[in-house]
Amino acid sequence: MNLAQLILISLCGAFLTYLLGKASSRIRDTFAVFISLLLIIPLFCLYGKNEEITYYSFLGLPLILKITPLSWLFAIAVQTITSLSVIFSLSYMKGKERLDFYYLMLLLVNTGMLGIVLSADLISFYIFWEIMSWSTFLLISYNRGPALHAGMKYIVMSIIGSASMIIGILSLYVNCGSLDFVQIASFIPRTSSGYTLFILILFCITFGIKNAIAPFHTWLPDAHSEAPSPFSAVLSGVLIKMGTYGFILFMYTIAGLNIIINIGGGSFHYLISILAAITIIFPTFIAVLQDDAKRLLAWSSIAQVGYIILGIAIGTGLGFVGGVFHFFNHAAFKALLFLSVGAVEYRTGTRDLNSLGGLIKKMPITFFCALIGVFGLIGMPLTNGFVSKWLIYKALILGEHPFLAFIALFGTWGTIIYSYKLIHNIFLGQLPEKFSNVRKAPVTMRIPVIFLSLVVVVFGILPGIPLKIIDTISASFGFQPQDIQIWGIASETGVLNMVNIFAAIFAALIFVWLLFLMGRKKINIAQDDSYAAGAYVPKDKYNYTVDFYKPLSGMIKPYLRDFVDDFYLWLADVIRTFSDKTRKIYCGDLGYYISYIVLFLAVLIVLKMGLKIW
Repeated sequence: MNLAQLILISLCGAFLTYLLGKASSRIRDTFAVFISLLLIIPLFCLYGKNEEITYYSFLGLPLILKITPLSWLFAIAVQTITSLSVIFSLSYMKGKERLDFYYLMLLLVNTGMLGIVLSADLISFYIFWEIMSWSTFLLISYNRGPALHAGMKYIVMSIIGSASMIIGILSLYVNCGSLDFVQIASFIPRTSSGYTLFILILFCITFGIKNAIAPFHTWLPDAHSEAPSPFSAVLSGVLIKMGTYGFILFMYTIAGLNIIINIGGGSFHYLISILAAITIIFPTFIAVLQDDAKRLLAWSSIAQVGYIILGIAIGTGLGFVGGVFHFFNHAAFKALLFLSVGAVEYRTGTRDLNSLGGLIKKMPITFFCALIGVFGLIGMPLTNGFVSKWLIYKALILGEHPFLAFIALFGTWGTIIYSYKLIHNIFLGQLPEKFSNVRKAPVTMRIPVIFLSLVVVVFGILPGIPLKIIDTISASFGFQPQDIQIWGIASETGVLNMVNIFAAIFAALIFVWLLFLMGRKKINIAQDDSYAAGAYVPKDKYNYTVDFYKPLSGMIKPYLRDFVDDFYLWLADVIRTFSDKTRKIYCGDLGYYISYIVLFLAVLIVLKMGLKIW
């Protein structure tokens, strides 16, 4: 199967799923799962190949698809997360309206993302980018009501990004005469640094908006809050990473390592790094203030994107490997967390962290998987997030960027705070009586979260499996190859051996378990037998994590408003007011239009006479 056939099957599969839904919902659901899983097989078979195919000619310009190690890694992540989301949707979306439309849009988003990472020319790239963007808009707006506002916010910013991309494409075509990535890459070194910087800025606006990097992040929290939870896993796990792919494509494939490091006196890639650091710190602590679980995870996604871009932009091989590995890891543990929260919402009907608690007793598998996801998010040892964050920290320290290293470490401290809030408020503490009859998540919800949990742990203990692929990508961009072993990575400053860390942690856990066995046995007490500062806590108010961070919130909330979002809303009001006033000119009365013409001619006559007199 060649690349064009792969994309065609994905596209036709989306529309066929829609048509099958008109006949039978069961056939539609089965086919949606089948087609999404089927595409994983040819993608795996493409590993290590360097296939290129011209599938069409548009106005004399070839439309090209190509598989590279970079596009293969992104394509596998895209297809895997989408397939798990489709499986999760079988139960989560059951009984909802317009499901034919939902599966059509979800599979079209998947087609768009696959097309983006497999494109080898800018026309193909733009077409698939728009397929992805508009399908995403329709999915964000799926639940209507407030979701329409979130969808409009997203699509307005996406249109701005698309306009920026169009300007860049036209400029490159006029100056280069081609939109083939290979020919553009050979053209860029021959042009001026000012023009190269201009092109990079245009495309960085496009990719920054999709990647939700500051100051283009404001659409993401609303989008996550309103989108269906299975799609939130795709949105956070892989869709916003299309911006990451774009950054890598233009910074290293097209512009090249030497140009990126030297352009603007070395300030360009460092400026991107500063924006990434800002993207880490502020969203991290805004997440602490959230009481909606999905909104908390949305702000967390923005912050984690900061780590990815920081590693990629810093301009070292170790940082690049860490950044790309963190993309892969974030796709796994953030999709895991969104699906876990979706399972909780499915069984309880709420995402309000102040209304939950104690669900570990009712949903133990969901709890355990969510805990693994949180450990990966924080960067705990034996999870994949630990390895990628360790590589980024080390790259920043060895690269003598103490400020950026401090920001990255400080962001992890904030991650611990909101991650504790998420896990404790949902699963720990006392179980409210209204949830006493809550059951475990359905099998189709448990399968995806268990699979993703295994990915987080396996690639945390044996990180060399994906790191070998990422190091190949890094070396192709001109970075020094890293000493990768299946259990970790070695460097001049020491060896990261996850097998040894696993053995040490396992021994420590055995020791703690033995101590626990030697302790006193547990005593069962009444559910409402709890106290706060010595005072009896009334019945149904025993979840003491409600407003757990209220003192901290009081101190930091005035400084953690999303001022960028406030500015965008103010700008929108100004434009709306100006448009309303301008619209009054076009009243539909012919007499007014004739008056405008006469007035315009009179002004021209006066100007003409004035110029003669002068």
